[in-house]
Amino acid sequence: MKKKILILLFTFPLLFSCTSKEEKLQTQKEINRNHLASENYDSLQRFLKDQDLKLDYFIENMPLEEKVAQMFIQNLEGYKSFINTETYFSITHNPRDINRPLISGGYLFFSYNIAPAFQQEKAFIDSINDFSERHFHIKPYIAVDQEGGWVNRLKKISFNLPSQEEVALTYSLQDATKLYSSMALQMSQMGFNMNLAPVIEVSTEKNKHFLDGRSFGDFQTTVKYGTACINAYEFNNVGTVIKHFPGNTNTDPHTGLPEIKDDYDELMKSIESFKNVIQNNLTGIQPSGILMSHVRTSAVDPDFPACLSKVWITDILRNEWKYEGLIFSDDIYMGALANNGYTPEKTAVMEVEAGIDCIMVSDKRIGRPARAVYLHALEDEEFEEKINKAVKRILVYKLKKNIFSLETYERYF
Repeated sequence: MKKKILILLFTFPLLFSCTSKEEKLQTQKEINRNHLASENYDSLQRFLKDQDLKLDYFIENMPLEEKVAQMFIQNLEGYKSFINTETYFSITHNPRDINRPLISGGYLFFSYNIAPAFQQEKAFIDSINDFSERHFHIKPYIAVDQEGGWVNRLKKISFNLPSQEEVALTYSLQDATKLYSSMALQMSQMGFNMNLAPVIEVSTEKNKHFLDGRSFGDFQTTVKYGTACINAYEFNNVGTVIKHFPGNTNTDPHTGLPEIKDDYDELMKSIESFKNVIQNNLTGIQPSGILMSHVRTSAVDPDFPACLSKVWITDILRNEWKYEGLIFSDDIYMGALANNGYTPEKTAVMEVEAGIDCIMVSDKRIGRPARAVYLHALEDEEFEEKINKAVKRILVYKLKKNIFSLETYERYF
């Protein structure tokens, strides 16, 4: 019995000693792991800060006319091979720029820009990028309205994408994600890196005739399916641009100026779907862009359409909601503006003042509105600083989607 007690007494210190060593070893591993993680985090932060400083320096050294051009998204000719329609002379009126090709920040494809076959479309987009590289221009982002249903630009060369309304009615969330992921993959393979979709407006009696199947439905359905759609595209390297903020009525903005006359509380409730998909996505992904509508809202800004409103764009989206992505105007040639005293030149300047990053032009030339922005910037330093901030957001988007690389443009450093 004494032997057993002695053995046990002798064994306990050994067990305690081993456990203590293991714990110390485990603790040291944890310390080393945390130290490494901290070093990696600090290294990443230094890299990001370095990239941010480089980007600021890059923008500071860009010619003003190039910065202005980055702020425009325009339409283009045909579907076979890229045709350059303008030079920087249209912005600067400087003779040295007569033969200097002008490339916008982005190009928007309509149905007539879609080739009859997948490979032809890819070749067309490749020709845009090749032209940009040959002339040492920043490559544009390539955008299309691919919502589904009757707004389905790629239907000739892709599978038939159902309308948002049909997707919400007939697809589970998992199947909707697969559907939109498949479309994003095809778009990316063709060369598209931006989709002006999805529509995040909730369908109501006040807008359903205009939207006509383009909404996912009620609030809960719009948030769930809208988030799934955004994630599917963004995960596959295609930026999403949600629309049309802060809403529409049954008045078509192509021909008239929509007016929302809801009181403040009603209006704020109607835009909760936008706020939700921006702020409450569990993946942490924000849509790459938001497209402003031409609607005028008596409760928030009775004076200006939303795309010209500093209240909606800067005060609410930027400052209150903390949205950091791109903010697009809708087409500045639409009847909602053109028929109410807003010329393209006046509109472009007002949009920059309000905080717009990307000015949409359905025309194939941007010279007139771009020159108006350029001349205003020459006279107003604060206005030029707004251009710089917009260009930075555009280039950050292009960096994220691998459209642009700082290393390619070492001439600026």
